[in-house]
Amino acid sequence: MKFKYAATGVAVVLSLAGCQRTSYSGLDNSSSSLPPLQAQPVPSVQSGQLPPPGGVTDPSQFPAAPAGAPTSVATAAPATALDVTKESMVGNWRVTNAGASCDMFLTLTNLGAGSRGGTRGCAGPLTTMGSWEVEGKQVVLKDRNGNVIGRLYKTADARFDGTTNNGQPVSLSR
Repeated sequence: MKFKYAATGVAVVLSLAGCQRTSYSGLDNSSSSLPPLQAQPVPSVQSGQLPPPGGVTDPSQFPAAPAGAPTSVATAAPATALDVTKESMVGNWRVTNAGASCDMFLTLTNLGAGSRGGTRGCAGPLTTMGSWEVEGKQVVLKDRNGNVIGRLYKTADARFDGTTNNGQPVSLSR
């Protein structure tokens, strides 16, 4: 019986002896070839009131929009546009854009203010597509930041036509 206690004690002592904290970084810090960095002086911090932006003293006045700001595509669908629902848009679509074809996938999974969508094999602005939304009779395609990249409207049972923001024609079909 005493042999069990002795064996258990030896096992505990050996296991605790193996619990020493050690580390190995592969580098010997005592023989480093780089000298330690010297402390640098820190300049004093100054405080004060900033001047108004653009030199405008009246805070109700805003600066004019910069010249060359991007213009957006017209937001109204043509009078011939057919009604569209989100549910009818879900799935795989064949896209024709500027003479090239690619695939678009639309889901009902929420992504920001729209639903998740994406493209495969597309060129131009459609490569940045991340979401989509139905607004009235239009399908609005958005990039990953939520900016509109194109608008489509339903022209037939399984066909949508429209343009990207840079004016390229886009068609979706099944």
